[in-house]
Amino acid sequence: MAPASLRSLQRISLLLGIGLIGTTLSGCGTSWRERVGLEKPPATEPLPEVSDGPRSAPLQPGKNVIVQAVDRVGPAVVRIDTVKRVVNPLGNLFGGRPPVQQQAGQGSGFITRSDGLIFTNAHVVEGADQVSVTLPDGRSFRGDVLGGDPLTDVAVVRVVADKLPVAPLGNSNDLKPGEWAIAIGNPLGLNNTVTAGIISAVDRTNAVGEGQRVPYIQTDAAVNPGNSGGPLINAAGQVIGINTAIRQAPGAGLSFAIPINLAKRIAQQIISTGQASHPFIGVRLQGLTPQLAKEINATSDFCQVPELNGALVIEVVIDSPASRGGIKTCDLIRNVNGTKVQDPSQVQLAVDRGRVGQPMPIVVERDGETVELTVTPEELPRQQ
Repeated sequence: MAPASLRSLQRISLLLGIGLIGTTLSGCGTSWRERVGLEKPPATEPLPEVSDGPRSAPLQPGKNVIVQAVDRVGPAVVRIDTVKRVVNPLGNLFGGRPPVQQQAGQGSGFITRSDGLIFTNAHVVEGADQVSVTLPDGRSFRGDVLGGDPLTDVAVVRVVADKLPVAPLGNSNDLKPGEWAIAIGNPLGLNNTVTAGIISAVDRTNAVGEGQRVPYIQTDAAVNPGNSGGPLINAAGQVIGINTAIRQAPGAGLSFAIPINLAKRIAQQIISTGQASHPFIGVRLQGLTPQLAKEINATSDFCQVPELNGALVIEVVIDSPASRGGIKTCDLIRNVNGTKVQDPSQVQLAVDRGRVGQPMPIVVERDGETVELTVTPEELPRQQ
């Protein structure tokens, strides 16, 4: 039975999921944003190569950069058609529909390796019994889903072919608002559709809900159903993201893409093991603000917290890595694995950038004092 003061704290708090901590970098002198993405961890075996495209030469000045960028990437953008068999429990009753029905779906993807490796969204191929991949030149292949990660919405598909066109992959770490953003895909069944806009923002961790493991790229390029899994490219003709979600509003909509550096890291794990790995330490966090801190301090004897912005621990899972590492309720997490953090999303990303089984230093503020702890993450429990 929790003390009344603790229950009061929990009522005040907007809880994040227990899976935090979490899901989508390290190095001296760089910000946490710059470190989100691909960074090869120490390994006994080399990581799989996810791209064999040549290094992109600069586009020629004086020409339409969007046309040149599309010419470079377009031949490698594919249409993905799926068929899913769905059982209808009321089938054949009272002259109803057949007991097994087929649902068709469609999305986009892009070739990253000339021997048939394709990136797309996990939700495009999830549960598919048949996958067909069609290139812009009309060639069609049966696709084999190597695996997908629902937490980051990245999937990898393979076709048996060689000498395929390849989309050059760029670097999503250094993107700035205002840069060109070009989307290519098959929205609404309209193949090889090109739309363009700008990068509106980067690191949108609250784009599609709290506790996300993806620092999304936000753009105003028009994206519609069917664009999912297709590339977002820059003015140099390089893929910088995977289009994955949209938010519609009166007047205009916004779209969100998975940074390509993160997608590469997840794809490497899928190719190696068939699934992605997400470290888990077992805490629930609340975004702390000065106003919320005042309310907590005024209504709770259980917690007294500093009046500032931060990531407050409101629950520690019993017998979790966090509890064994010494993290306690009311701790304010300040640093994870060498990365300064100021909100739950930053904690989520920093933890997920660690490795399962590898000790992770975590600095917390407790009762006005700085406490240095070491937590060894476990594999995030998978939903059955």
